[in-house]
Amino acid sequence: MKASGMKDSYLNFANSPMGSRIAAALGLPRPVLLERFHAHQPVMEGDVLVGASAGAQWLPTLAQAFKSMQIHTVAHEVPQWTALCNQVGLMSGRWTIEGQAGARVKGLVFDATGLQTLAQADSLYQFFHDTVRSVLPCGRVVVLGWDPAQCDDALQASVQRALEGFMRSLAKEVKRGIAVQLLQLTDDAHGALEGALRFFLSPRSAYVSGQVVRLTAALTTEWTQGHDAPWDAAQPLQGNTMLVTGASRGIGEAIVDTLARDGARVVCLDVPAARDALQAVAARVQGSALSLDITDRNTPAALVQAALADGGWDGVVHNAGITRDKTLAKMPEHLWQSVLQVNLGAQADITQALMQAQALRAGARVVCVSSIAGLAGNVGQTNYAFSKAGVIGLVHSLAPRLAAQGMAINAVAPGFIETQMTAAIPLAIREAGRRMNSMGQGGWPVDVAETIAWLLSRSAAGVNGQVIRVCGHSWLGA
Repeated sequence: MKASGMKDSYLNFANSPMGSRIAAALGLPRPVLLERFHAHQPVMEGDVLVGASAGAQWLPTLAQAFKSMQIHTVAHEVPQWTALCNQVGLMSGRWTIEGQAGARVKGLVFDATGLQTLAQADSLYQFFHDTVRSVLPCGRVVVLGWDPAQCDDALQASVQRALEGFMRSLAKEVKRGIAVQLLQLTDDAHGALEGALRFFLSPRSAYVSGQVVRLTAALTTEWTQGHDAPWDAAQPLQGNTMLVTGASRGIGEAIVDTLARDGARVVCLDVPAARDALQAVAARVQGSALSLDITDRNTPAALVQAALADGGWDGVVHNAGITRDKTLAKMPEHLWQSVLQVNLGAQADITQALMQAQALRAGARVVCVSSIAGLAGNVGQTNYAFSKAGVIGLVHSLAPRLAAQGMAINAVAPGFIETQMTAAIPLAIREAGRRMNSMGQGGWPVDVAETIAWLLSRSAAGVNGQVIRVCGHSWLGA
């Protein structure tokens, strides 16, 4: 897989021996080189420190998940944790302060499902006050809470909703490449928790932070129908066939490589003008290539035919997109129309055609690429922001309909990603884009690809209708 992001000269300088000293002396930011996933790597290399509020309800499920993931845990004032670990055969230990910071750990997980009043929230404060400085660089922090919509009591709902503000602020405080997330749970989400933890505790989520993800009941029987290959954590997409649009370069190429690494057969699509590059990418992963213009009115039918010839597709990644930037007053109509049709219209038309023709297999998953521009807007990008916000609307609209068929649809919203497109941005704007997030650097195409690969896998079976930002927890549009 190609590495990207090495053109960030300041990041490399700040992590060199001399550059680190100069940055420290001048008070300059010192972003940490992020740890990224490599094949056969465990979920987490290091201990997880577990904490909980009084009345926390997910500790037994957590113990089972850590056992399955082979993660060693220690506990912070959770007397029942050792007993739970003994029941499932999980190695566990104790973590004490004794007047100073406890042992360094790679992750923190706090079960906040017991929080119902403001007074009870003191346990949240105490846990993180005691432990947050003990997290190693590139560590992971996960808070578990209830979906506020499921809380009957107004105060409980407000306290559970308050976890989002807490988490987003903490994500901007920890720095050192540490990512912080909130998983909002429903009563029936027990089968979905481990899959989410496998992603959010691992280096796969290197550039994802400050996110709220709602977990519901995981798909079970739907995934087994038509999927003969047993699930393998090392190759979670084994036996699946996936379509990726815009596959010839940049983020699309990284998506293809990542899905193939995870065991998928990839159908690579791009415009006829990119035929040579597209065929090279497809050949490298032993996939197939389709040279089609997604805005052509005949393309949805052609893709239905291709999917049915494959026996149906297990996933679709709508990655293809363009920018045609102008302030609205100076924007010609054709630039407005072309961006909307490529970035939004084609995604809607292709998805609807595949659904209507039943060309997606049981348990199939669709991932649409949006952008933080669709959430926050950008000067000169009214067309682009309209289209990317529309993608989110498409996901929200189709999620219940796909769920009724045992399928799911989600979106990723990349922030500043190191690509050929961002390399052409003027230096001052490019540096601002890189530094104005909690990670202090731009993401790599593989960061978007890893998130998409997770959303396409069974590990994300409890995730539907969600938008996950891959932006390093951007300070803009957060």
